[in-house]
Amino acid sequence: MVQKAKILLVDDRPENLLALEAILSALDQMLVRASSGEEALKALLTDDFAVILLDVQMPGMDGFETAAHIKRRERTRDIPIIFLTAINHGPHHTFRGYAAGAVDYISKPFDPWVLRAKVSVFVELYMKNCQLREQAALLRLQLEGGGGGKALPGDAKEPAGLLAELSARLAAVEEQAEALSKQLDDESADAAAVATAAHLERKLTGLRRALDALEPGTGSSPSVPSQN
Repeated sequence: MVQKAKILLVDDRPENLLALEAILSALDQMLVRASSGEEALKALLTDDFAVILLDVQMPGMDGFETAAHIKRRERTRDIPIIFLTAINHGPHHTFRGYAAGAVDYISKPFDPWVLRAKVSVFVELYMKNCQLREQAALLRLQLEGGGGGKALPGDAKEPAGLLAELSARLAAVEEQAEALSKQLDDESADAAAVATAAHLERKLTGLRRALDALEPGTGSSPSVPSQN
């Protein structure tokens, strides 16, 4: 059974959190509330999230400061952050959002359909990445076990079959990443958002090299690269 992705919603106003839940409920994922930057950082200590929707204007620790803390932590630095703001101070303010590590910066009131579409892209990439890691772990068990007549739980396949399935799953993620990059190009996105997409593509390239090296006849069995 495929686990649902967690989406972190950070806003000090309950009515805004309720509105976000109404917009994103159609994605059928787990929506986690945080009413402050401190509460968001606490949630990030224990749970993994596909994407964070972060309000900029909050009392105490604002969105920029919260994002800075998130990006400093090794565990959370690669989680996509979408800034939501009700104020608009021009390009400088927007640049500050991207400089803080955001992949997108959306002003309120925003189009619910656009927000849901943007979030769904990151959820899909997160889910595909999780599937790849699970398949890689299973493949590693198969290769290290060397057969021996022991069957793995569930519908585990032979190493060759696992390689083919893992390669197919990786191809699906590569297609999603390519679509995301094209979308960013079409929207003339800020350099920080483009850099985030490039970072994802580098991760996928590393995974593809590892899979290629595992093909029969390569003579090597490298470990699957870290996703951090």
